[in-house]
Amino acid sequence: MTGGESSARSGNRGPETAPDLDPELFEEIRRIFADRIPFNHLIGLELTCFTSERASFRFEMRDDLVGNYVRRTLHGGVISATLDATCGMAALLGSLQRKDRTAEQKLALFGRLGTIDLRVDFLRPGMGRYFEATGWALRAGKSVAVTRSELRNDEGRLIAVGTGTYTVTAPPA
Repeated sequence: MTGGESSARSGNRGPETAPDLDPELFEEIRRIFADRIPFNHLIGLELTCFTSERASFRFEMRDDLVGNYVRRTLHGGVISATLDATCGMAALLGSLQRKDRTAEQKLALFGRLGTIDLRVDFLRPGMGRYFEATGWALRAGKSVAVTRSELRNDEGRLIAVGTGTYTVTAPPA
């Protein structure tokens, strides 16, 4: 869902999900992301897509997210935090695809997921009414996942990209 598309804007159907994803596991992951990570709530991140291939989040521009008050652009820290959350969810997604993990191990990954490295490239000022970040796993191994994400504004313009490396070590069975 790049280029400004979003299932959230097409009728409040809720997030797009993969048909092969366990609905209970998805709901628990969605709840953890929305309810147990206060910073995501502070930014206003709303999960719009969680499939076997990508994760997307959307948030509205607000006065308290402004970084440059003259140009009224999105704060670079908000951009970085959004790309980190998106890449982290993409790392989790990649790990959920592994067949050598039980459902309990997959859910436990959320508590063990951690950022090793995040590179953010700011491509243009963050101007827009709302923004959408989309991320996907480039590779998800047994202990490390490498991901990529993009942040676009309401016009579909690419604002920033991120590449992240995450720990995804499952707890013992």
